[in-house]
Amino acid sequence: MAAAEDIALVKKQEQDLVLDAFDEGVAFTLGQAIRDRAAAEGLSLVVDIRTWDRQMFFAATPGTTADNAEWVRRKINTVRRFHKASYRISLERGGDGVFPEILNAGATDYVIAGGGFPIRVRGAGIVGCLAISGLPGRDDHGVAVAALCDHLGLDRAAYALPKQ
Repeated sequence: MAAAEDIALVKKQEQDLVLDAFDEGVAFTLGQAIRDRAAAEGLSLVVDIRTWDRQMFFAATPGTTADNAEWVRRKINTVRRFHKASYRISLERGGDGVFPEILNAGATDYVIAGGGFPIRVRGAGIVGCLAISGLPGRDDHGVAVAALCDHLGLDRAAYALPKQ
């Protein structure tokens, strides 16, 4: 699938994967589902779910390092600043990396890599972020999207990016 088609699908994910409400219980349910999947499939990842003012869920599975927590922090900052999934930004900018200096988004605080997904609440807009680190960026993004699909009762396959 061409990058333009991937971008269109990520935009659809962002548009459709909207929660009716978001609180500590929803954060825990989403986070626990991701952690359980990681344990069952042997995935090494960190998951961080938060509103803009506080962390509501964090978990790390075996095989992760402090670097993964740092990557989720930078992905969260990227989503917060640009109001887009970090993987969409990666696709739009032609791959993972750092932002040009003109955007004043330094590599110590921002990253162009998949895995950060905006948490949208119907009627409120973007209120936080679900971020994954540990897998390749496209796969980090896929884990986040699958968890939101499951939570919302939507078919994962209808929102999944094709395998590369």
